[in-house]
Amino acid sequence: QVQLVESGGGLVQAGGTLKLSCEVSGSISSIDTMAWYRQAPGMQRELVGTITRGGMIDYVDSVKGRFTISRDAAKNTMYLQMDSLKPEDTAVYYCYADSRRIGGYDSWGPGTQVTVSS
Repeated sequence: QVQLVESGGGLVQAGGTLKLSCEVSGSISSIDTMAWYRQAPGMQRELVGTITRGGMIDYVDSVKGRFTISRDAAKNTMYLQMDSLKPEDTAVYYCYADSRRIGGYDSWGPGTQVTVSS
């Protein structure tokens, strides 16, 4: 299992930037995929983007070209750089990690609020 803690959320004006961090602890070597999800008020949680063990990255169409996922293995941290933010990006952002081995898991962080004002 791993433990995930997000940070970096806040209030920003439309067109602004924020960088979220997800610090990982625990059995880091067991992780197969990490991801960022978000959940706006009254909406279902949606996938923002993923990064695999091998470093393959993918994004939902609505954030392509604006958001960038990266990781720093030395710091056990995954990042979400968010540029050109829009009011519709307002949501609680969650860090996610899974392991698909026998006895694997799905782990979530507690989330961090991102609010984009118009």
